[in-house]
Amino acid sequence: MSSTVSPLAPLNHPVLPPIEGVRIATAEAGIKYKGRTDLLVMTFDVGTAVAGVLTRSKCPSAPVDFCRQNLPAGKARVLVVNSGNANAFTGKKGRQTTAMTAEAAAAAALCSPDEVYLASTGVIGEPLDATRFSHLLSSLTAEGTADRWADAGKAIMTTDTYPKYATETVKLGGVDVTINGIAKGAGMIAPDMATMLSFVATDAPIEARVLQRLLKRGADSTFNAVTVDSDTSTSDTLLIFATGAAAGRGAPRITSEKDPALAPFRRALNRLLKDLALQVVRDGEGARKEIEISISGATSSRSAKRIALSIANSPLVKTAVAGEDANWGRVVMAVGKAGEPADRDRLAIWFGDIRVAHEGERDPNYAEAAVSNYMKNDRIRIGVDIGLGRGKATVWTCDLTKEYVAINGDYRS
Repeated sequence: MSSTVSPLAPLNHPVLPPIEGVRIATAEAGIKYKGRTDLLVMTFDVGTAVAGVLTRSKCPSAPVDFCRQNLPAGKARVLVVNSGNANAFTGKKGRQTTAMTAEAAAAAALCSPDEVYLASTGVIGEPLDATRFSHLLSSLTAEGTADRWADAGKAIMTTDTYPKYATETVKLGGVDVTINGIAKGAGMIAPDMATMLSFVATDAPIEARVLQRLLKRGADSTFNAVTVDSDTSTSDTLLIFATGAAAGRGAPRITSEKDPALAPFRRALNRLLKDLALQVVRDGEGARKEIEISISGATSSRSAKRIALSIANSPLVKTAVAGEDANWGRVVMAVGKAGEPADRDRLAIWFGDIRVAHEGERDPNYAEAAVSNYMKNDRIRIGVDIGLGRGKATVWTCDLTKEYVAINGDYRS
């Protein structure tokens, strides 16, 4: 957790209301950090459904493997999250730690280990000693209260400079339901999630199978459309828990993704996921500018997204933005290297509303002063029209500064 807050941080954090069926507690376990919380426990009422989207890394952490094993059952009673150590690339010891933690959490929550969910974030390759915190789980499950979302967001931070929160209230069959979410992430951020943990909870009565489809689709256009440095973490975990408590107030139980009552909830969930994903981008290590890259005119939406990510992950584009240089030549380079259909002589490029290139060359009305002035903003929009089809996509990233090198050069020390 940095002592200097990102200049792109929100001016105000929302107050997340309690969600019936969710209780939260945090503690200072001293896993890596001193004088701050680094352990989060959420407990859920019996009957809580769960869905998740996990890293696609081929070297996943032990907690990711554990969650992947439990998710098909779709039931959750307790979540345990630690920061400071990722419990990744820790071999047999890592699996022993997840087993020990799950057993302690299950005993504390009076549930089965297959209703336990685990997440860890921090240094890769260092064994995580479960005895540092497993003895705390019994008291934390007993002490949890519904009004500690702010504490939850702080406990999961690593190099983040601020906690990340979002909340939505929406009608489900005429009944108000709430969705709350927290996230952490600042570096090792790339599609296939980010070095990112995010936990969402709702009192909506939605079946786990439906939740899974909602979350997967929502993640594709939000968390899987952000990148800070092109590096996919071993530990990425996005989980949603639905307690179903709103059924007691008359909310209909959703068992089909096609249920028309679900539409407002789907939109609200997507807004919340996008809010959290953009907060992660704005907290990119050393970031000073948020960059939105929109592609149109590609041969398909998939092709458009690949081109967008090629631009977003280019160190040359990102450093140009950091230097407030509208170097559209680097954008052309990134389009060309993406390996997707493109025609140099049909390309058009915009910085904000200013078209800088058209039909394969500099725009005849290009004015350096106007573009230079635009690049001083802390939010930069780059638009590219490929000119070949109707495919489009938008992704988000941040600039690349010398602070990123400093943060990651010192990360383990």
